[in-house]
This record gives sequence, C-alpha cells and structure tokens, in this order.
Amino acid sequence: MERSIEKQKLSAVLGQTVKTGIIKSNLVPMFAGLTLALYTYDIEPGDKLMDILFVLIGTILVIGAAGTFNNIYDRDIDAIMERTKVRPTVTGDINIRTALWLGILMGVLGLVALAFTTPLAALLGFLGLFFYVVPYTMLTKRRTIYNTEVGSISGAMPPLIGWAAMTGSIAHPAAAALFIIQVIWQMPHFYAIAIRRHDEYKAARIPMLPVVKGIKRTYTQTNAYLVLLSLTSFLFLPLSLGLTLVALLLNVGWLVLSIYGYKKNKDSEKWAKLLFIYSLFHMTILFATVIVYSLVGIFILK
Repeated sequence: MERSIEKQKLSAVLGQTVKTGIIKSNLVPMFAGLTLALYTYDIEPGDKLMDILFVLIGTILVIGAAGTFNNIYDRDIDAIMERTKVRPTVTGDINIRTALWLGILMGVLGLVALAFTTPLAALLGFLGLFFYVVPYTMLTKRRTIYNTEVGSISGAMPPLIGWAAMTGSIAHPAAAALFIIQVIWQMPHFYAIAIRRHDEYKAARIPMLPVVKGIKRTYTQTNAYLVLLSLTSFLFLPLSLGLTLVALLLNVGWLVLSIYGYKKNKDSEKWAKLLFIYSLFHMTILFATVIVYSLVGIFILK
C-alpha cells in the first residue's frame, strides 16, 4: 500500500513538473498536421509507422522539457500565484537540480527521436523548445504585454512537427494554415486566462494585457484576433470546402460569443470564462475534424 502511494505521488510530481496537460493538448494539433500530410501527399501510413512512433515520443519529450524549464525559471512568480503555487518546483517536492537534469534529458532524447523522422522535424522541435524557454519565459513574459504573441510561436509548432516528420518539408499552404491558425488561436485563449487570473498576474507583476491595458483594450484586441482567425478559415479552401466551412463556423461563433457575451455580462470574469471554455472546444473540434477528414481520405476514399 505504501509503495503504491509513493508511486502515485511520484507520478503526480513528475506530471506537474513536465505539465502533462499541455503535452496532451498539443498532441491533437500535432496529429492533425501528421494525418493531413499523409493524406495530402498520398503517403501510406503503414510505411510511416516508425516515424509516427518517433514523432509521438519526440513531441511528448520536447514539450515536457519546455514545461520543466519553464517551471524551474518561474518558480519565484509561481509561488505568488494561487494557480501555480502547488507546483513541485515551488513546494520543493522535486529538487531543482533533479528537475534541471530531467528537462535536459527529455529535451535531448526528444530531439533525437524527432531526428529519426526527418532533420526538419528535429529543427522545428528545437525551435519550439527554444522559443518557449528563451524569448518567451526568460525575455518577454515579465517585460511586455506582447509575451503572449511571442509564446504563440512555440505553441504553434506541433502541427508543423507532425507535418515535417511525414514529409521532410513544410512548403505547403495547408501546413502554413495549421500554423497560422494555431498562432492566432492562442491570443484570445490566453487573454481569457489572464482576465480570470487578473489579480494573480498583477500580484506577480506579470504584464499580461488586461493587467496593463485593462479589460476594454483586451476585449477590443480579442475581437481583432478573432476577425483574423475567421479570415484564416479560407486558407483551407484549396484543400477542402468542408474544412473551410467548419473552421469558419467555429471562428465566427467565437467572435459572436465574444461580442454578445461582453455586452450581456457586466462581470468580465464570466465573459472570460465563456471564451476560455469555447476556446478549448474550438481547438479540439477543429483539429479533430482535420484528423477525421484526413483519415477518411486515407482509408475510405482512397
């Protein structure tokens, strides 16, 4: 019984250190890029089974490494925020040196795994890791309201990694579409989080947009990005009218919800909660649709 409890505790500590929630959420867009590349280039999935395994392992490890390095660097501000003060790097449940070696090991092994698919996949994995740790975590998160825009670059790498692992190239409009959509999606998503955690970010002196510029500016900027996101729907048009319509419906729905929810709810936190929940459904439905569309094309319509 005691060993079982210890194993559960160790698993929980490691999971919080590497941010398993972020890992899981990023695997969906990675597989969207992977399956869409297989369908677009008429690649037989059976010929790519080892590459699929390696890109899965590599993506998990690289994202886990990024999360670990972020936890190590941010442990001072994490201790101030209610949402993050229980992280193992804050509570001391994991030794910082141990966490550092864990991050290094995961990063190296993850990039090696990606390199077994294609060199470009490994390069994109490295860029995602680098942008999250250095330009975002170390250089902009505590200094500018544009930290979200900088962090969005690393957050949009998974679909490109999946695509590159199958083809060795990302020179296709569909790959660019997935990347651009993922970049823009992150702004309204994280603005909603910043509003809901406004007081915590303020206490930690993190210059999130609603903390520095206020809710009204955040509302305006959220809608501007949602208009851009709606326009990105047409990037799917050369590939599929169906995907274009699904993306357009989801994107316009988000914009309508933002405008209507803001006018109806005087409480900005309720408005932000609506946008946050919708953003999760949006990403899951859109990329799941891409995956299903690709698999149907590969296995049924081929």
